[in-house]
Amino acid sequence: MLDRRDFLITGALTAAACVWPPRARASSVYPLKLTRGDRLLFATQVNGHAVEALLDSAAEASILDSEVARKIGLASSEVATAKGSGEKNFEVPLAKGVTLSAAGLTLRDQTVAIADLSDVGQRLLGHPLDMILGRELFDAARLRIDIDRRELEVMGDRAEPRGIRLELKTVNGIEVFPVRVEGEQVLAAFDLGNGANVLVSSGYAKRCGLLTDGRTVSQETGGGLGGETKRSVIVLKSLEIAELTLANVAASIDEGDSATDLNIGISVLRHFVITADFRVHALWLEAVRD
Repeated sequence: MLDRRDFLITGALTAAACVWPPRARASSVYPLKLTRGDRLLFATQVNGHAVEALLDSAAEASILDSEVARKIGLASSEVATAKGSGEKNFEVPLAKGVTLSAAGLTLRDQTVAIADLSDVGQRLLGHPLDMILGRELFDAARLRIDIDRRELEVMGDRAEPRGIRLELKTVNGIEVFPVRVEGEQVLAAFDLGNGANVLVSSGYAKRCGLLTDGRTVSQETGGGLGGETKRSVIVLKSLEIAELTLANVAASIDEGDSATDLNIGISVLRHFVITADFRVHALWLEAVRD
């Protein structure tokens, strides 16, 4: 997942992108691959070339691996500064006028970042990573995602999703939704690119005394783009989302300049069948019954 505060240039460029529906679609359900590290991979095309992309709802812009970009002849025209979930900022070339195709949708005139994803691919997946497919797909259609069934469905705009509707709000290019942590309401990033623990910003942890109230603190190695980083790990006594209460939830402290107080990924979201429509700023969560 990228930290969009240092990558806002792409948000402005992709906002007016054109989306064309497919001419014909036998089925609106598409397979997802759930990796060993709880990341979702999805078949995508870049300018007609097939790639396998990591689905990341909290990435403001899609990122193509530099070697893949070279092979398909994709050239950059600008450079921007990006900050990932690791420790370092990094420069990324930007390619304009790119056509992305996924889930039967064609997204024209996109701006795509180009970066070396070999390290993050090996650390998170154990193999090369072609692409990170960002929020462009979620801005284009109403998507229903069933993590356990490994399915993504493109829903009609008039289809009424099942589950509890939560309002989304855009903060620094990321969609956030309301949750409750140990009884207190917090806005959390909706991040399907996060396959690890819930992330808690260091500022929020400090305000709530989460590292000084006597609870056990351990250490882990984490991070994505920008390299590895060391994080403290605590346990949240309760996390309430869409009328579902989870107890004793592992949470890692993000010492970086976090865009949100909380970041919730697949470890928690897999308890729901998810419908997301960024165009109407809505998220529907249907609890999965055991």
